[in-house]
Amino acid sequence: MPRGQKSKLRAREKRQQTRGQTRGPQATEEKEEEFPSSSPPSCSSPVSEGAACIPQECQGATPTSSPDAGVACARSDEDANSEDEERPSTSQASPCTPSSHRDPLTRKASMLVQFLLEKYKKKEAILKAEMLKVVNKKYKEHFPEIFRRASERMELVFGLELKEVNPGGQSYTLVSKLGLSSEGSLSGNKGLPKSGLLMMLLGVIFMKGNRATEEEIWEFLNVLGVHAGRRHLIFGEPRKLITKDFVQDKYLEYRQVPNSDPARYEFLWGPRAHAETSKMKVLEVLAKINDTVPCSFPNLYEEALRDEQERAA
Repeated sequence: MPRGQKSKLRAREKRQQTRGQTRGPQATEEKEEEFPSSSPPSCSSPVSEGAACIPQECQGATPTSSPDAGVACARSDEDANSEDEERPSTSQASPCTPSSHRDPLTRKASMLVQFLLEKYKKKEAILKAEMLKVVNKKYKEHFPEIFRRASERMELVFGLELKEVNPGGQSYTLVSKLGLSSEGSLSGNKGLPKSGLLMMLLGVIFMKGNRATEEEIWEFLNVLGVHAGRRHLIFGEPRKLITKDFVQDKYLEYRQVPNSDPARYEFLWGPRAHAETSKMKVLEVLAKINDTVPCSFPNLYEEALRDEQERAA
């Protein structure tokens, strides 16, 4: 073989070798990302309750599953092209990360959320066979992950939990996470429940020592994209909702801070919230949003346990 051709061959082999070395670690990384660890968080590393934030506002981050974000994702996902040309991914992306619209599983979860909300408004049974049709048979093997994401969004955004009607898992129903006696007064302009937001407000109050100032509540709501005087797609006029509607329904108590001058106001749990939910249920929501478990908040967990014991007594 002529010397020139040998040199070219050696150069090509070196390039291929370099390329293989470069791609090696990346391929390993991609494989690790594709199959993330599914082990649940443990209580070995307690979360500092002072730093614990329902919408993770302490770190200045946008909440993973905020009501505003959930609806925004659902709307834009609905508008996306229904044909899924991308290869299905099993990576567990957050429901509303910047890349969520490129993740076919997240888009399918959003479609499933829309389907579930329609079923809820019509008070119809939810069949697994129908959900599989919504997801499309192409994604059948990824259905458990899509179902998990959709269920989580329904719970965190709308306060609705998917429960099996029969042990086989072929039929489901949506029930209020709060176990409300009347969902009517907590429904939005399209009949969408507001109990998810109420549950998070109860969580803020619990986390702040069972009373939260008006400033603390609005700081939390602003992080969710809910602002006083600005009409919200689901929650309507927020100030009226939390200072009038929730108060009249006795889910919240709104009162002047004692001896405050000028007058300042604070929120507490109302009698109906004490009757229809519990600190443990609220702590479960708080833990889920912070991607951990209730006992990761030792002080709140102990208080919630005492509350459970008092209720049982």
